[in-house]
Amino acid sequence: MNDIHESTLDDLVGDWLTLPDVADVLDLEIRRVRGLVADRHLLGVKRGERTTFQVPAAFLVTTDDGTHVLETLRGTATLLQDAGFDDAEALRWLFTGQDTLGGETPVAAMRAGRRAEVRRLAQALA
Repeated sequence: MNDIHESTLDDLVGDWLTLPDVADVLDLEIRRVRGLVADRHLLGVKRGERTTFQVPAAFLVTTDDGTHVLETLRGTATLLQDAGFDDAEALRWLFTGQDTLGGETPVAAMRAGRRAEVRRLAQALA
């Protein structure tokens, strides 16, 4: 990944978590977190000086019931993959404001419970 590509994602995403950080926050074993990535419940990229795999912190949601993975991410990630997006491209799309969402990012809309709008947009990309 070149520096321009990485800094663009950094500017869009903001806060990142390593897999051990995700495991700590979710109180899971690291192998379970790797399973969430393998099953596309979480998306991420290798980044940073040591090129460690990291996921956006925005994919974790804290409620009264604790912290969990954003439930609507998996289906949306699958639609983006079906449209030919790799994980870095999917992250860029998820964290870029969309006019049809009033300038809001798809990830912010999903966190606000507007899954259907985001999925319609993602389906239109195919």
